[in-house]
Amino acid sequence: MELQALIFDVDGTIANTEEVHRETFNEIFSKYGLGWHWDRPLYHRLLKVTGGKERIRHYMETTHPDMLSRPGLADWIAELHREKTALYNQRVLAGEIPLRAGVRRLMEEARGLGVKLAIATTTSRVNVESLLISALGADSLGWFSAWGTGESSSQKKPHPGVYLKVLEELNLPAQACLALEDSANGLRSAAAAGIPVLITVSPYTEEDDFSGAMAVTDGLGDPGQPPRWIQGGKSGMVSLALLREWFRPST
Repeated sequence: MELQALIFDVDGTIANTEEVHRETFNEIFSKYGLGWHWDRPLYHRLLKVTGGKERIRHYMETTHPDMLSRPGLADWIAELHREKTALYNQRVLAGEIPLRAGVRRLMEEARGLGVKLAIATTTSRVNVESLLISALGADSLGWFSAWGTGESSSQKKPHPGVYLKVLEELNLPAQACLALEDSANGLRSAAAAGIPVLITVSPYTEEDDFSGAMAVTDGLGDPGQPPRWIQGGKSGMVSLALLREWFRPST
């Protein structure tokens, strides 16, 4: 089956956003006088929980269970997360987060050869749009034929809900698509929807279990700067030509 669509995760895959997410969580915690601080090792563990609001609640359950009886807890968590999101987007629109190497190149190759692009993430749509506008320009929002974001499914990755929504919007079979992810939760989500997965590890996911991925690299690479292939037995940068050549015999 021919490769007909590339479905991109966002945080850690399109760009290494997680450090800015961590920093803006901490700024909001400080603003609210909570005395919470998520350092890098802690945030690494918290990333096993997908979704910002879900992450805050999980942290409270494991560290501050006494706060779970707070009146209007869900609304309070949502307020914290809204303010964190606004602060994050200010930093993104200021150009603080570049795309990972090879992302723009691969997207442009796909567009030029009629391969559809889609988004499948647990982050909010406003976060995704801010990143794309900052890195690729406002016109890039029209590059994507399907959008699966944090608002699209009540069940976060590793549940396949967001990918199933994207497949429905694309009107394509799972085996005609390739998901690009950086985490074990993302791999499990896409695989549960029947979609083959290419992993490009990020600093926060290098130790994840990627059993079942088509391949694992440390990035997509660019001409003269190929990625390191960790799993999959290939070499050179990740190009659409390589994916098409490789995709047919694997499906």
